[in-house]
Amino acid sequence: MRLFLTVPRLVLAGAAALALGGCANFSEDGGMAPVASRVSAEIGKDTVKLSSDSDAQAVRERVSALLKEPLTPDAAVQIALISNRGLQAEFNALGISEAAFVEASLPPNPTFSFERITGGGALDVERRIIVNLLSLLTLPVRRDIAESRFRAAQYKAIEATFRLAAETRRAYYRAVAAQQLVGYLEKARLSANAAADLSRKLGESGASSKLNQARAGSFQVEVSNQLARARMAAGSEREALTRELGVWAADADYKLPGSLSDLPANMETVAQVEAEAIRRRVDLIAARIELDATARALGLTDATRFVSLLELSGIFNYERSGGESSHPLGFELAIQIPIFDLGEVGVRRAREVYMQALNRLVEKAVDIRSEARSAYRTYHASYDIARQYKTSILPLRKIISEEAVLQYNGMLIDEFELLTTVRETIASSIAAIEARRDFFIAEVDFQAALIGGGGAAGTRNRTAVIAAPAGGGGH
Repeated sequence: MRLFLTVPRLVLAGAAALALGGCANFSEDGGMAPVASRVSAEIGKDTVKLSSDSDAQAVRERVSALLKEPLTPDAAVQIALISNRGLQAEFNALGISEAAFVEASLPPNPTFSFERITGGGALDVERRIIVNLLSLLTLPVRRDIAESRFRAAQYKAIEATFRLAAETRRAYYRAVAAQQLVGYLEKARLSANAAADLSRKLGESGASSKLNQARAGSFQVEVSNQLARARMAAGSEREALTRELGVWAADADYKLPGSLSDLPANMETVAQVEAEAIRRRVDLIAARIELDATARALGLTDATRFVSLLELSGIFNYERSGGESSHPLGFELAIQIPIFDLGEVGVRRAREVYMQALNRLVEKAVDIRSEARSAYRTYHASYDIARQYKTSILPLRKIISEEAVLQYNGMLIDEFELLTTVRETIASSIAAIEARRDFFIAEVDFQAALIGGGGAAGTRNRTAVIAAPAGGGGH
């Protein structure tokens, strides 16, 4: 429906002034205050939006300071949160949402039209100011809807920050574990080289058979291949970490510790894992806010189903004919008759959109509960596995290795049994490093399941250097 009414200029000005009273203003930080506050409270890190050259320079100085020492998990996360440009793009999306919110709070711009007609000695000048009255009347509701969507965008920015923090920690643990494997296999290769040299010398004296010499040589080459694969994986994992950090040039030459930190003495326990996840997950909070905005939009669509456009027009004419002039005022009424579309299409669409959002929300709540339970179980199981390697398997392997060397020196076992023991020790040591890495990644996954940021580590390829099976290959 289009409605044109002639009104005095004062009425138009008054309506515009009334609408301007509810206008929103841009925040100084682009809506980042709730983001920074939530990130600090949940993970204890700072995050900033780069809006100027001075901001970028301050970040570069802080990153350089953090990289002077070997990188820690916390330092890696902090660097990523201030220097990763993908996260900055998420903050830009938040700024775009704020702009949409401010725009929705503004009254519609009036349209001014000017018409001049001459002929037969007459002059007719028409000036018209048109205001979309429907947009003006629905402005408070549309402003509330846009504000809700802006709040949802803030929680999405928080989720993106949590996601980057989790991915950075995972990348850090993978990179350090891969580097630790390289260090261990370098030592193992020295032992394999020594064993091969000893077997060769014993063979020259006739004390070692050709079969045992071949076994020792094969073992040497296998360990060398394992080391080559480990170095390749370490390079890939380091680059993955570098991408998460968002650093380049000289900053990419950061130092990593030689090994993963020790297992914690105690594990974190959560009495009500599901309830905690439902309460804290920022992606669920964002979905709830978006559902509320969708519900309000449905109400607005239903309320205006018979009126798609309502414009208020002020017409001020100037006419001159035969030497006389006049300034007539009048009104024009134009009505769009809703014959074919009574608004049902828009209402049906809005309802389906709302039900779609509601079903997505329920699905997300169900998934979050399951993710929390699964992550908690994996977290506990990973800790138990890693602790078994530390307290039982590796100490037993050490005893086995020492006894095997003593028995070999006492000529109680041959080279084959000694090499088999060494193979098993290498395999157990590699598995212990990977078990510790998997625990720290499971810990990250568990925290992400509680606060948001998702993306389980299992969806990505993990560094794995598989030792040759004991006695395999026909040895």
